[in-house]
Amino acid sequence: MARPMGPRFKVARHLGVNVFNHPKALKRGVKPHKKLSEYGEQLLEKQKLKAYYGVLEKQFKRYIYEALKSKKSSDEVLIQSLERRLDNLVYRLGFASTLRQARQMVVHNHVLVDGEKVNIPSFRVSIGSTISLREKSRKNQLFTDNFTIIENVLGYLEKDKNSFSGKLVRMPQKDEIPVEVKFSKILEFYSK
Repeated sequence: MARPMGPRFKVARHLGVNVFNHPKALKRGVKPHKKLSEYGEQLLEKQKLKAYYGVLEKQFKRYIYEALKSKKSSDEVLIQSLERRLDNLVYRLGFASTLRQARQMVVHNHVLVDGEKVNIPSFRVSIGSTISLREKSRKNQLFTDNFTIIENVLGYLEKDKNSFSGKLVRMPQKDEIPVEVKFSKILEFYSK
């Protein structure tokens, strides 16, 4: 299974944004970009979004083309596709402190979706689906601590601390997502 494996902090400094949600990611400082061309701005925004969600180019293109083909607003469809990934929802619900940790939890079968074992990070969770921690995994101190300590649950998610579960209540909206990206630039980049 392919996943981004390069130096994370170097990528964060290049992009100028803490895309990995690590306190030391931008510790060494960020060099300001020289004046970028239109293409350079579009490329930078695309790289930011890919880094936020830990997606490689081939899979990212699929999300983009699906969004461009839809009859709804392309940027809304794109963000909904990315936000509904299982690894992302495990991270957003607070089972994991980073997206990489969430991805590993999914791959190592610690997470259930509607009571079924799912070990595919890109699995799209549907509305009303319940994401829970496996009974055996609840004994792991790291997972339980993360889930009880991390509070910042977004409006489209519901968290139940007693049963170590969470639910996707509705589709996420673009303005709710804590991602600093200009979606119009990304869609322009791919619509050429």
